[in-house]
Amino acid sequence: MQFRRSLLGLAAGAMALVGTAPLSVAGEFDGVTVNILTRPGYVIAGRLVERGVEFQKATGAKIVVTEVPYAEIFPKIQSDWSTGTNSIDVGVFAAGWGVELDAAGLLEDLDPYIAKDDKIDLDDVAPYFREFGQKVGGKTKLLMVDGDFQMVYYRKDVLEAAGQQPPKTWEDYIDVASKIHGTDMNGDGEGDFGSCIFKKRNAQSYFAIQTFAAPIVQTKGTAQGFHFNSATMKPIINNAGWKKAFELYKETGKYGPPDELNLDIGDTRALFKAGRCGLLVEWGDPGPLQLDDDATAIKGKLYAISGLGSRMVLNRSTGKLVPAIKSNAPHSIDGINYAPFAAFGGWAGAINKKADQKTKDAAYAFLSYMNQSAQSSVDVTIGATGYNPYRLSQLSSPDLFIEAGMPKELAENYIGAINGALSNLNMASDMKIPGAQKYTSVVLDTELARYLAGEITVDEALENIEEGWEEITEDFGRDEQIAAQALALGS
Repeated sequence: MQFRRSLLGLAAGAMALVGTAPLSVAGEFDGVTVNILTRPGYVIAGRLVERGVEFQKATGAKIVVTEVPYAEIFPKIQSDWSTGTNSIDVGVFAAGWGVELDAAGLLEDLDPYIAKDDKIDLDDVAPYFREFGQKVGGKTKLLMVDGDFQMVYYRKDVLEAAGQQPPKTWEDYIDVASKIHGTDMNGDGEGDFGSCIFKKRNAQSYFAIQTFAAPIVQTKGTAQGFHFNSATMKPIINNAGWKKAFELYKETGKYGPPDELNLDIGDTRALFKAGRCGLLVEWGDPGPLQLDDDATAIKGKLYAISGLGSRMVLNRSTGKLVPAIKSNAPHSIDGINYAPFAAFGGWAGAINKKADQKTKDAAYAFLSYMNQSAQSSVDVTIGATGYNPYRLSQLSSPDLFIEAGMPKELAENYIGAINGALSNLNMASDMKIPGAQKYTSVVLDTELARYLAGEITVDEALENIEEGWEEITEDFGRDEQIAAQALALGS
């Protein structure tokens, strides 16, 4: 079914491209090659390749997609563009990374292209992704192909059989995981796992830990942030809030796969599709992924929660935890503070400012084509693409996902969870300042992995992160980072 939907989407897209898009005249880009760098595997890269084939047939532009390990994406693009090598025309990467690249003058301003584009309809892009994902300093420097934040998923059938309610807090998550761990969840006679989280070092574990920390540390809206004191850029990391998050995160491992510290997201996806996970932390992909032919064990059974909260929150003055009440957590509900984390912020495409003009024209036309509703509204319903909804038209009703094969009740839950996160005034933004990749995927990831492996204590990990973040801030310039942080959070 997934393959059939893919082919139908490509065929429809090709017809739309030839018949309507003003930037995509047949043969307009004959002889032009657009070189794109992104992550490995079918997720994200695969759909770029497939859409590139139809784009070439319609316009003549050859789309070449090069895949590198996740940890190499940013440094390779940064090096290629800053040294003048310019072998890469387009980078498709975490939207938040664009700030640092743009600060170095490496990104093409897309607003002049958008002004001539009557098909992209950016008003349909959800405000968070349009304003925080695509723009840097008020100018559009990237185009989304995916909208990302992390949610919690639960096997509705497993929880009901165990007499458990879906969790509301991370403590609830651990409690439920402990009660269902070891249950045979797929009928193969073997015990399965209460929790599945990707915790491999040098991968994406550092996103999940932030999903745990956000509702403990951020209480007063998106503009507050939860990584730094925005006025001084002093890290808000070495305190009882982040310590609690680290400890909760490690405790989930008691109810996870025995080799969880070696599992990346592809590994945990294989587990939950095989029906082996009762709870999991993930992006929006599991909703449509359960429709895949190799996920029959969980089809219609994996439900979403927009984000878990915390009954205890950080008092930033004392560094201690206090109960969440309206005076210190104005967005809290029934004594629980929620802060859904826009982990990664979504995959987005940016164009090398130094590419020649014809290549930039073709690159923009292709990114626009990927972003347009006619294409993206097909792509976000296919779990294997890795593309999650980011347009209002994709989130206004469950019909798009029902048509893709999702049961009505599940589709309503899935869209409701996404909209619940996007409408939360305390939604936590991913780090979007120069050095974001170093702060998180290097320093935070390294010390978190060492703590999980038992090499250092939680206190040592937090002290090391604080020291590492301070060094990065000094390297980029504290005043410059203060200004960048204010811009990134809209504060």
